Amino acid sequence: MNSTPPPSTAELAEQHGLDPAEYDRVLKALGREPNLVELGVFSVMWSEHCSYKSSRIHLGKLPTEAPWVICGPGENAGVIDIGDGQAAIFKMESHNHPSYIEPYQGAATGVGGILRDVFTMGARPVANANALRFGRPDHPRMQHLVRGVVAGIGGYGNCVGVPTVAGETNFHPAYDGNILVNAMTVGIAETSRIFYSAASGIGNPIVYVGSKTGRDGIHGATMASADFGEDADAKRPTVQVGDPFTEKLLIEACLELMATDAIIAIQDMGAAGLTSSSVEMGAKGGAGIHLDMNKVPCREEGMTPYEIMLSESQERMLMVLKPGREAEAEAIFRKWDLDFAVIGSVTDTGRLVLEWNGDVVCDIPLGPLADEAPRYDRPYLDRNAYRAWAQVKSEQDWPESDDIGGDLERLLACPDLASRRWITQQYDSQVGADTLQTGGDAGVVRVHGTGKALAITTDCTPRYVYADPYEGGKQAVAEAYRNLCAVGARPLAITNCLNFGNPQRPEIMSQFVHAIEGMAEACAALDFPVVSGNVSLYNESRATGGGSAILPTPAIGGVGLLDDYTRIHTIALEGECEILLLGTPQRALGQSLWLREIHGIEAGLPPRVYLEEERAHGEFVRTLAGTSSVAAVHDVSDGGMLVALAEMALAGDVGLELLGRPDADACFGESQGLYLIAVRKAAAVLRERAMAKGITCEVVARSGGDSIRGADWSRSVAQLRAAHERFFDDWMQTARPAGS
Repeated sequence: MNSTPPPSTAELAEQHGLDPAEYDRVLKALGREPNLVELGVFSVMWSEHCSYKSSRIHLGKLPTEAPWVICGPGENAGVIDIGDGQAAIFKMESHNHPSYIEPYQGAATGVGGILRDVFTMGARPVANANALRFGRPDHPRMQHLVRGVVAGIGGYGNCVGVPTVAGETNFHPAYDGNILVNAMTVGIAETSRIFYSAASGIGNPIVYVGSKTGRDGIHGATMASADFGEDADAKRPTVQVGDPFTEKLLIEACLELMATDAIIAIQDMGAAGLTSSSVEMGAKGGAGIHLDMNKVPCREEGMTPYEIMLSESQERMLMVLKPGREAEAEAIFRKWDLDFAVIGSVTDTGRLVLEWNGDVVCDIPLGPLADEAPRYDRPYLDRNAYRAWAQVKSEQDWPESDDIGGDLERLLACPDLASRRWITQQYDSQVGADTLQTGGDAGVVRVHGTGKALAITTDCTPRYVYADPYEGGKQAVAEAYRNLCAVGARPLAITNCLNFGNPQRPEIMSQFVHAIEGMAEACAALDFPVVSGNVSLYNESRATGGGSAILPTPAIGGVGLLDDYTRIHTIALEGECEILLLGTPQRALGQSLWLREIHGIEAGLPPRVYLEEERAHGEFVRTLAGTSSVAAVHDVSDGGMLVALAEMALAGDVGLELLGRPDADACFGESQGLYLIAVRKAAAVLRERAMAKGITCEVVARSGGDSIRGADWSRSVAQLRAAHERFFDDWMQTARPAGS
């Protein structure tokens, strides 16, 4: 019986997301019409999610090198040297569209996928983080989405046994129809045992391990490369289904085999499944790939080569082994109750060749699928034209506050600043017994068996990026840098997840391009390179109740190193201290939460980021690590100085007195590069040290008592804590029909 699939058509290509020009490129690459399997392979490899066709030319602007960078972008995850023969391996990725369609499984498999990106390189995962963006809390679906996403992250990470130690959660109407779920994993490996994905060795066996292949997730990469229409729920079958217990077995089995010298190359099966893993391994190694589809372990009857290649079933890996090591590897995976199958071999053809029932059902040169995939220089607006389009005005006369204490209470209660306890209590942050801090400026995890620790943060302020993509891109990187410095860590590198709308709209493309340029400038100035990342485009919705594009959200995941974890800084005030503000505040009420939450105004330019000052301030703060007189350190960000002071007071359960009569701008302006430093004694000495470095440093508050108070206002710590805890407690007790 002939198993060769029938030829495709231009209409079928369009249904697969290929436009006429791209289909013409397919015809030229093959010299003939593709069959259905080949069309499916082209469609997923040329999807935005896999090919980065609208972003690749701009991603090259990002700094990616430093003496401590072992591996930058291009592999499964980035690798940095943390000394003593050890490396930190980390990456952030998106699972936005799946999480909107099916929030629990979408978020859970997002965690599973990023874990595999890290342990496929030889690292044991030690920490997870996330960055979540949701729409209006009163949107009819939002409670269901928040519940599902948080449960999915916790359900997967907790079962695998990797602590979730950092993250951020924000709300804005722009995410009503397209939420963002960005997941990050950090792992530790020996620098001598890092594994890469380039296939090599003609005739070497290609091995499939992990779970069986099913029909879940077919066309997931293509779905993630288009905006949502009215048919969002119909895309539910494209969402993968995860099993964290199998993932845990897969981690242990892979690490056990990695302790031998049997593996030549390894790649996880993520977006586009077996297609992307085999194509990427072959292309990176300059080799060819030959696979026998009949040998792929399948859990469903009658699966076709098309379905097998495009399935995004979870907990699967592809390996190239040294010849003769198959039995040894199989014994390990069988011991862990996982599937193992030799499904093909490395060739010298430079082609992807698939067989099914003895017939060749796919024969494609790898070049057009990988490096020679389409690459677009999309039109975009210059910065002035973008500002005109966004209707952003510079200086304005902002309102004053007639109730500083009342404004503080309202800000602490708003969705963007309210306590995340309802979220974090669903995550196991202590599994592994190496977590030193959560809930401060950065999560901190001890490097097991050493005196070192890694600090981890996720940061971005999308409203800044919308108002000024260039300045907002700078700020996202600078805030990650600042949060790491605040806990006493030396910032080493970042990963990113660049979430934007439709790149075929010039205004959206300008957001992307200018944000990249701002990020690049900040990374270079702060010596804070990008070592891995992900681009998620087409985050838009035409569905009923949704808006259009999301706010541009270039989420940053930062990693830093503490050489001595006993010298960590926390944000909690202790007893009686003087609190100094390090840095010079600017007038910075534009795009502030105070304007939005108190006055209903989203307007103005975001605060400027002065990178020389940012670096000088961060380096100075790091010199304070372990200083006995320093009780707490906290950076100033959303909500401004007074909100940061209140967060320190709530963390330490102690009150404070604000000195002088600061106005709304001083209290709630969101100037960049500022730190609050609580000193038990000798504040004058610290101030003199800062001034000697040319850094402004002034005492702005004194801790003590059981209230936060100004010259003519006061709020008890208990009253502010009740306001801070109110949002999630009240919202999640309000019953709503699931999925309504």
